[in-house]
Amino acid sequence: MDRHEDALVLTVLPHGEHAAVVRFLAREAGLLAAYVHGARSRRRRGDLAPGNRVRLALRSRVPDQLPTAAIEPLASRALLAFGPATAAALDYLVQLLAGALAEGEACPDLYQRFDALLDLMAAGDDWLAAMIRFERDLLSGLGFGLDLAQCALTGQPADLGFVSPRSGRAVSRTAVANQPWVGRLLPLPAFLVDDGAYATPTDMKAGLELTGHFLARYLFTDLPRAAALRAEAVARLGAMP
Repeated sequence: MDRHEDALVLTVLPHGEHAAVVRFLAREAGLLAAYVHGARSRRRRGDLAPGNRVRLALRSRVPDQLPTAAIEPLASRALLAFGPATAAALDYLVQLLAGALAEGEACPDLYQRFDALLDLMAAGDDWLAAMIRFERDLLSGLGFGLDLAQCALTGQPADLGFVSPRSGRAVSRTAVANQPWVGRLLPLPAFLVDDGAYATPTDMKAGLELTGHFLARYLFTDLPRAAALRAEAVARLGAMP
């Protein structure tokens, strides 16, 4: 079986002296693992930096066999490793995807969103809000979507300001005004409702707390390394100017 895929490099697990088993997020096939000869050579190490976009030529003799991949580099994100915040965020994101996604399930929208996020990070643009939106979208893609379209109490889409930490449903400021339990709700920043909205530093802090709550609830119990890497990334992000 031979096929070709555009893919994003996630993790590299050394195998033998020179090779590695590499996990990729492929445009069409979703999460896949492949054996790459010479992956640990000086030239190939750069090609297989986490976040890189590559073209895979996959070959396997039988469908259930781990395929062998030849790679052609398409876009390098190797420089992300040289920024403390981008390096920490990238380490977290690739571990999260490698651990949370099911192998072989197509997720082209998630692939495109992750590729776009990596482009923002590589360009040095304001990317933190995009990363938080990506966490929101990953939760949705895995079936743990937050319901941020309308108020759970009134059914109206206006004035949304909070999220229930139990149901993940939005509620409006008006609906919960003067309620004694309002302090138990999670603040909902506007940029997670409207992707075009500007995110202030306060908004992004609230966004990290919101997505972090649901990641911990649904995913991090089984992914302790991703949880630890996210905590480190958030600490690095807090030190950004």
